[in-house]
Amino acid sequence: MKRGIKKSILIGVDTLAIVFSSLLSYIFLSPYIDPSQFFLYMSVGLCIISYLAFASYFKIFSKINRYVSIKEIINIFACVSLSFLVVTVISSLTLTAVSFRFIVLTYIFSLSVIASSRIIWRILNELNYHSEKKLQTQRQIKTLVVGAGEGGSIFLRNTQKNTTDLKIVGVVDKDPTKLNTYLHGVPVIGLVTDIPEIVNEYGIKQITIAIPSLQPQEYEEILDICNAISVKVNLMPSVEDVLNGKLSVSRFREIDVVDLLGREEVQLDMEQISKKLTGKTVLVSGAGGSIGSEICRQVARFAPKRMILLGHGENSIYHIHQEMTKNYQQTIEMVPIIADIQDRERMFEVMKQYKPDRVYHAAAHKHVPLMEYNPKEAVKNNIYGTKNVAEAAKSAGVGSFVMISTDKAVNPPNVMGATKRIAEMIVTSLNETGKTKFAAVRFGNVLGSRGSVVPLFKKQIENGGPITVTDFRMTRYFMTIPEASRLVIQAGALAKGGEIFILDMGEPVKIVDLAKKVVKLSGYTEEEIPIIETGIRPGEKLYEELLVDSEQTNTKVYDKIFVGKVSSISIVEVEKFIEKLNVSDADELKKTILEFTNS
Repeated sequence: MKRGIKKSILIGVDTLAIVFSSLLSYIFLSPYIDPSQFFLYMSVGLCIISYLAFASYFKIFSKINRYVSIKEIINIFACVSLSFLVVTVISSLTLTAVSFRFIVLTYIFSLSVIASSRIIWRILNELNYHSEKKLQTQRQIKTLVVGAGEGGSIFLRNTQKNTTDLKIVGVVDKDPTKLNTYLHGVPVIGLVTDIPEIVNEYGIKQITIAIPSLQPQEYEEILDICNAISVKVNLMPSVEDVLNGKLSVSRFREIDVVDLLGREEVQLDMEQISKKLTGKTVLVSGAGGSIGSEICRQVARFAPKRMILLGHGENSIYHIHQEMTKNYQQTIEMVPIIADIQDRERMFEVMKQYKPDRVYHAAAHKHVPLMEYNPKEAVKNNIYGTKNVAEAAKSAGVGSFVMISTDKAVNPPNVMGATKRIAEMIVTSLNETGKTKFAAVRFGNVLGSRGSVVPLFKKQIENGGPITVTDFRMTRYFMTIPEASRLVIQAGALAKGGEIFILDMGEPVKIVDLAKKVVKLSGYTEEEIPIIETGIRPGEKLYEELLVDSEQTNTKVYDKIFVGKVSSISIVEVEKFIEKLNVSDADELKKTILEFTNS
């Protein structure tokens, strides 16, 4: 209801209250007195006019009545008293027959009715508020918080300050010394191992983990407990969301396979990277892909002047351009370029037009079995495409060119790995002459990328299983997309020219163990979702490597970044080999590139 309408209603209510009080006084006193009609009409009219004038002065009608307090009652008392004082004085001066008993009784009734109307309204609002609060509490999700430390403290403090859809029942912790204590008024009611009993006793519907430093094995222990009793488990929102009061369940994060693998966040040398990127023009090829799009997001943090988003897929470039424009349209010029890296003339045209200072070359065919069936496409995209982009960058005088490579380029038994190895040779050999610094960054599988095994496992679980693993002995190195992208940018800032940077991927992970973790995250057991072995596919290896023996080095240039020894090969040799490639015969082509890269 608009404020003006509310104000009109209050004026009407108080006017009627005075009229009603006058009528009541007259009825009550009629056996004893007989005041003139003129006196009655004049006193009532004068009282109403005086009251409205004083009420306007004291802002009686501007108060929010559901918050009425003693101060507002005192103001009402003053307005009514002053208005009846005016009536008494004017009546005494102008009339000969004045009934002071009528004035006093009307005053008492008016004061009582007007003040009571405000108090009753306050009581009704309070009852309605508590009714809504009770209903809201009934609808809230009964939540048990894991963690009575700093994370739990921040989370609880802010749930109490903000309206949320949570009802925090209690806290559990792994430290027995915290039992029977209180954290911001919420009791610590048990240990992590007591979760099943607490869930049954309190009717818990959700368990929220509020320990940012929790180790992967501890996450798994909690998952095991929660899966056994069929209760939802998630992680508290980011600290930023918590401090901003964004605590709805929709902002809670599900435990991800990354949490179970225990990847540590990469810390970048912000100053060093800023010198290379701030105010510059940066081109990212394959900008619509998983790695390319994340590189775009990470680069944008350093405020380049312009970003060239280059890719062959119309939809993927559209989506990343929309996202980047939405987030950075005020500060960075975003240029979407639909182009195929196999189109040599187009690559030279783009480089000449925009003259980028930095190029991140992420465009490539990366799917091993698919490239086994399509070796010509792998050669055209990964070899000829890379050569086109790299030589166009060199021609345009680009300051730095970083190619995204893969651990599959090491001793490659497959077409994809072999073509990426030749692409590495092209890039590092081009560094021999000219202004442009060329480097390659080599790493393993990225979790969550297109073609990654994790989305495949999740889809198989959605379909009721089974999960398929080609060989239970198979291992792979894994890294998250943001982690890989940040390290690519850091390596680019370190590049002096001609290096192959190798990212520290940690320990290799068995694919079957990864499958088991995804099953657990989905709330199932291996009996419900079986894992079966299907046999190695064309071009696959049981184990991946990051370096061949001749490249082995202990030279660490940054946290998680090493530099491998580059096998010396001239651009002349590389070009001579590429010119001899026969792309008309797929089998011959496959044999030729594998022999060259493994010689």
